[in-house]
Amino acid sequence: MYASGGRIKEKFDFDWKFRLQDIAEAKSPAYNDASWEDIQVPHDWSIKLEFDPKVGGSPGFIPGGIGWYRKTFQVPDSYRGKKVTILFDGVFHQSDVYINGIHLGFRPYGFVAFEYDLTSHLNYGGKNIIAVRVDHQTNGTARWYAGSGIYRHVWLEVTEPIHVTTWGTYVTTPSVNNSQADV
Repeated sequence: MYASGGRIKEKFDFDWKFRLQDIAEAKSPAYNDASWEDIQVPHDWSIKLEFDPKVGGSPGFIPGGIGWYRKTFQVPDSYRGKKVTILFDGVFHQSDVYINGIHLGFRPYGFVAFEYDLTSHLNYGGKNIIAVRVDHQTNGTARWYAGSGIYRHVWLEVTEPIHVTTWGTYVTTPSVNNSQADV
């Protein structure tokens, strides 16, 4: 975890649970995931599967499937009144994310980072459950082996209500020539 300029960024890679199976009830906080595999992310479930020539070369002859990830965590009372987000650096692919049973959104693409606001759905000082459904049943989704699952880091970010958003600043050069440039 590090803090800078009123922003706390906590690595959220540890203490996840995983199951390679489509279980609709897994989004519910009441679901019992005690028998699931304990993992850390980044995680690729396909790499552990058997090679299958029918799958094709694009995904490395390794099947995909549907997998679920769950993480139970606590948010301190001191985060109340702040903005709390979760940032996924990469999930391959077609992910649905839930917090405490509430659907936050769907991401169809697997090669870009994305973020969801958790603020209004958290149990401050209590237990919270993030659940991620990853659907990598389709083959030919990349021209190379991409794997399956939460394959990059995950971050919990805490900011003041008024802050610069993630990806909120940028620099452009709208006009450039041999003698000057506008930045």
